[in-house]
Amino acid sequence: MQYTSKMSIQADHKSRTTHTWQVLAIYMALSASLSEQQALKQTCPSCDATQLCNCTSMGLEFIPPGLTAKITGLNLAHNRIKHIQSQDLKQAVNLRALLLQSNEISSIDEDSFQSLEKLEFLDLSNNSLAHLSPVWFGHLFSLQHLHLQGNSYRDLGQSPPFSRLRNLSSLHLGNPQFSVIRQGNFEGIEFLHKLWIDGSNLSQYEQGSLKSIKQINHMIINLRNSNIFSEIVRDLVYSVTWLEVAEIELPVEKKSLVQNSTRPFRMQKLTFKEALFTDQTVSRTIVSLKEITSLKELQAINCVLEGKGRWNTEEIARSGQSFVETITVIKAVIQNFHLFFDLEGMESQINKLKRLTITSSNVFMVPCKLARNFSSLLYLDFHENLLANYRLDETICEGSWPSLQTLNLSQNSLKSLALTTVYISRLPKLINLDISQNIFLEIPEECTWPKHLKYLNLSSTHIPKVTRCIPQSLEVLDVSGNNLKEFGLELLSLKELYLTRNQLKTLPGAAPIPNLVSLSIRRNKLNSFSKEEFESFRRVELLDASDNNFICSCEFLSFVHHKAGLAQVLVGWPDRYVCDSPLAVRGAQVGAVRLSLMECHRSLVVSLICVLVFLVVLLLVAVGYKYHVVWYLRMTWAWLQAKRKPKCAPPKDVCYDAFVSYSENDSEWVENTMVRELEQACPPFRLCLHKRDFVPGKWIVDNIIDSIEKSRKTLFVLSEHFVRSEWCKYELDFSHFRLFDENNDAAILILLEPIQSKAIPKRFCKLRKIMNTKTYLEWPAGEQQQQVFWENLKGALKS
Repeated sequence: MQYTSKMSIQADHKSRTTHTWQVLAIYMALSASLSEQQALKQTCPSCDATQLCNCTSMGLEFIPPGLTAKITGLNLAHNRIKHIQSQDLKQAVNLRALLLQSNEISSIDEDSFQSLEKLEFLDLSNNSLAHLSPVWFGHLFSLQHLHLQGNSYRDLGQSPPFSRLRNLSSLHLGNPQFSVIRQGNFEGIEFLHKLWIDGSNLSQYEQGSLKSIKQINHMIINLRNSNIFSEIVRDLVYSVTWLEVAEIELPVEKKSLVQNSTRPFRMQKLTFKEALFTDQTVSRTIVSLKEITSLKELQAINCVLEGKGRWNTEEIARSGQSFVETITVIKAVIQNFHLFFDLEGMESQINKLKRLTITSSNVFMVPCKLARNFSSLLYLDFHENLLANYRLDETICEGSWPSLQTLNLSQNSLKSLALTTVYISRLPKLINLDISQNIFLEIPEECTWPKHLKYLNLSSTHIPKVTRCIPQSLEVLDVSGNNLKEFGLELLSLKELYLTRNQLKTLPGAAPIPNLVSLSIRRNKLNSFSKEEFESFRRVELLDASDNNFICSCEFLSFVHHKAGLAQVLVGWPDRYVCDSPLAVRGAQVGAVRLSLMECHRSLVVSLICVLVFLVVLLLVAVGYKYHVVWYLRMTWAWLQAKRKPKCAPPKDVCYDAFVSYSENDSEWVENTMVRELEQACPPFRLCLHKRDFVPGKWIVDNIIDSIEKSRKTLFVLSEHFVRSEWCKYELDFSHFRLFDENNDAAILILLEPIQSKAIPKRFCKLRKIMNTKTYLEWPAGEQQQQVFWENLKGALKS
């Protein structure tokens, strides 16, 4: 029992020890992983936020540690990496693109790429690799693009380096030291979309080396050895579709380029770049290429011809008919081009040609005899040459270019549009014509054109206007870059109109061009366009009005914001539609601008404000008239003037014992009773009555104030009539302002009949207070009491 317990304890201890070691191992692994990831972040910070690591131009001398399965793209170009080790890329199992170009890589461990089975793009160009190992690429089953050019290897090795790359699509090889291509080098490759070989110093090519590749869509090779050229062409005529040869000095080839074979030709296009031709090599090349019956297109770009066109036309004619349909010559350099022969004898070789392009090559004329033999030519491009009007008569003579449909004469030396149209009218089947960038300066009122002309390019020809010279048959017209200020031609068949870089301020009228589908009026002086102008083009699907200086008015913005489907019609919307004014929104996109109500309807808002002010003034006038505001204002002004006068008038200015304020309805008692009693008393009192003593023509308020100031006392004859009288209210107002504010006893109140205190206006609060606190004289009904009344009144006047 004890033994069993001891064994159990030992087992538990062993189990705990094992678990501890496992935890410690996991911890150490995680720590190592974290430290590697931190190292990666420090070495290449861009790897932290994305699955694509951009570590280019960082001066790295090694592949950074810590690469994980999350990374799909790694750019280590333009660093100083010299060696790729086995462990560098081991964890990056999901890498799709690896860019290592322009480093100093001279050695790669054989299993460095072993874990990169998903890699699709590998660039090792411009390094220092002295040899290529098939082992490097043995596990790159998904590789589609491989760039190895610009290293220092002299050959591709004894074993086929690419035999395992079944998915390879493009391959770039070679360098200035690359000198040998052997049989078997391309074994395993059956199809390539693009093959580029820098063989500028290639000196040895084993026949059949490229034959193993069944199909190549496009092959580019830099080749200076003319003898190798023929051998390569013999291998490629059955596999390559487009062969591009650069820097070649063509040989005088006597041997056939075609071998006895039942395989069909595949080569359709042959391009020479920066090649050197002589009269003799041109003749032999034409004869040799006729053997490749599948060849349809020839190109010569930046090539030099040392000769005058003295080709062996007899040998060329004996070799049979050419199958080439398209010839393109761009920037050909011909020494003493003005001495070039007229190619007489080549007429039989050009009658099947359909497309001819000769640009930037100093062509100044085509002989009429030669031009008449281009019987099948549909497309002719002579742009950027030296064709002038006096030579155009020979180039486009009667019967020349009988099938021509497209002609490009842009950037030549044509000066007269009238003469140009006469010569071009000799082309009965012409549909498309480009005579842009010729300096015509003038345009005639009437012109002669081919009947079926549909496309005409007159851009940048300095014509000052458009006239009826423009043919009615057009469907496409380009008059860009001519500083036109208006366009009003009637062209009923026109579908596309280009008016870019002119001086137009409005859209052209829609009625003369009812079938327009596309309109470009970019970079003009267009400020805006209205809803009516826009909708008048009923069939327009594309309108390019970008890069104009738009005035963002309310009407224009309202149309832009509310027009449905505008973004589908306007080209470049909204980025290239910018406000120029008002100043507050200059530089802002038209679609993003919102103007306030005041900015949009300024005149309406101002009108409403004026109407509102007028109504308020009218209301104030009405209220003032109803409540005598003017009188109150004048009284206030008078009171203010009165307040500035001395409180007590000098004795010499006092003329009356009392000023009498009364209602006209109480005038009988005042004038017949009170005045007679006081003025006939002994001594008599002198009273001031408004009927008798006010100065005629003087303002009533001034009369009241002057009379009160010139009187020692003021008698108020109070009655119900007095309270209701407007006139008495004014007198009471001034007496209230002037006298009661002085806190004296100059006012004498006579109550002619009982008055309720409530009947006195509330605004005369001091008068109400005086009546409540001081004694006033009340007119009695009995005669005895009336005698006492008069005595009291006389005593008050004397006090």
